[in-house]
Amino acid sequence: QVQLAESGGGLVQPGDSLRLSCATSRRTFATYAMAWFRQAPGKGREFVAVISWNGGSTFYGDSVKGRFTITRDNARNSIYLQMNSLKPEDSASYYCAESRYRDLWGVTARALGAQNEYDAWGQGTQVTVSS
Repeated sequence: QVQLAESGGGLVQPGDSLRLSCATSRRTFATYAMAWFRQAPGKGREFVAVISWNGGSTFYGDSVKGRFTITRDNARNSIYLQMNSLKPEDSASYYCAESRYRDLWGVTARALGAQNEYDAWGQGTQVTVSS
């Protein structure tokens, strides 16, 4: 069973930055693209960002483009989400997920953002942006 563990969430003020981490024990981690999703109370799960197996390609949801950056370190079996200029509407539980795809090339934006294209999920880390 794939083990994904998010960390780094917390309470911050609008305009602040936060860095989330996701570590996995899966030995083939470097084979797959990885993504971040988020879910606010009473809302559906929203795609945030995805990164290809080698970090060479990334894709972002419109609501975070220009503010969030996804990276990965395959030597540490980890991905990260650097979140800058945080807004109250960024408040949510953030989840990392393992894609069925290796690279992003040729994959539609719709597929990249679809939950059913991801095979494994972490338990989430809470981010609250409030003054």
